[in-house]
Amino acid sequence: MKFSHPAIAVLAASAIPTTTAISLNVSDPVSVQSVASSVAYGLMKYYTGNITNTESTIAILPQPYYWWEAGALWGAMLDYYHYTGDASYNEVTTQALVSQVGPNYDFMVPLHVKDEGNDDQAFWGFAAMAAAEMDYPQPTTGPYSWVELTENLWNTQAQRWDTATCGGGLKWQIFTFNKGYDYKNSVSNGAFFQLSARLARFTGNQTYVDWAEKVFNWSTAIGLVSDRYRVYDGTDDTINCTSLNHITWTYSSGIYLYGAAVMYNYTNGSDIWSERTQGFLNATIDFFSPFDNSTNIMYEQACETVNTCDNDQYSFKAYLARFMWKSTLMASFTTSAVTTFLTTSAEAAAQACSGPANGFSLDGQTCGQRWYVGGYDGSVGVGQQLSALEAIHGLLINSSTAPLHANQVHLIAPAATSTAPLPSKTATATAATTTTTIAL
Repeated sequence: MKFSHPAIAVLAASAIPTTTAISLNVSDPVSVQSVASSVAYGLMKYYTGNITNTESTIAILPQPYYWWEAGALWGAMLDYYHYTGDASYNEVTTQALVSQVGPNYDFMVPLHVKDEGNDDQAFWGFAAMAAAEMDYPQPTTGPYSWVELTENLWNTQAQRWDTATCGGGLKWQIFTFNKGYDYKNSVSNGAFFQLSARLARFTGNQTYVDWAEKVFNWSTAIGLVSDRYRVYDGTDDTINCTSLNHITWTYSSGIYLYGAAVMYNYTNGSDIWSERTQGFLNATIDFFSPFDNSTNIMYEQACETVNTCDNDQYSFKAYLARFMWKSTLMASFTTSAVTTFLTTSAEAAAQACSGPANGFSLDGQTCGQRWYVGGYDGSVGVGQQLSALEAIHGLLINSSTAPLHANQVHLIAPAATSTAPLPSKTATATAATTTTTIAL
């Protein structure tokens, strides 16, 4: 994960909440929508890039936030629209996503070579894949659909699968000049696994199935995923991955959990993917109930109770919440546990969104970080707002449409012929091998 600049929000009048205090009734969809609207408003105030509207600012959050977190934000805003039906931010979300596709339509962006690793790129892929799965209006500015953007991104990562050390795996970094090039981390590999699973389910392409299984098997063989389904941070390929960094983060577990749940769904409830999904779900319990075993409130175990989280880490809970909620649509047996933990966490997050106006959120609606303290803790930022939003708007997931398949969505004709080079067919699945149909 790494850096960039400000971006959006000519905020629609309908998006500006009229209340000045957050009160969440988790059983009332109207209350959930209202609170989600307030939190989303505070989040989007951080983005002003479409006001300056320059190549270096559009789609991007201001310093000290890295490029990847902007991709995470747009993914959250797609979910916000999908769950609440509020389209206030759709225009700017689309503008942001298509602005970062890069010259080869794969989210490889020349401006961000110093802060784009495999995991960073994948967070933009999560957003594009979500747009495809929810039948979000297709882009009209280039020769691509949402799923084609995701496939192109996936192809770049399949080509980077590195068998020179550790028997395979993706490196954290793409470019040798970036710190961390010798690190093979769980987030990069877990994201590649999840995107492979989601592309498999969406397209029906066996190549993606094979890669999902391959990445998962490598992750377990090397030890990034333990036999108890704990997900460790990473390993050093200069020593052939013979030792591990055993730090665990919320988002790493969430990424693998959702990938497993998607594979469970795609394989019509196979026993092996049922076991794996349940295993990851059981392991997420580590990230709830700090200090005791009863509160069911999510926290960032590695840094939150000791006040050492950085700007990246403030947002990690957002992705565990996102992917736990989404797992309920792919594997219904997860619903009871996920609902229990995340409903309590959403209530606590709403209580934490009670801080004073800070130039972004309205008075009494600024979100803090430590949900378990029973109110606002004075810690503010994009990650804090993002985490609260993902926990809260996920309460509406049962009334949303589950992720679709390619034959259920509206795909548009490309605006022009792509000049992007096709990747090696021996390593990747190209657009020619997918079951996606583009209506001409």
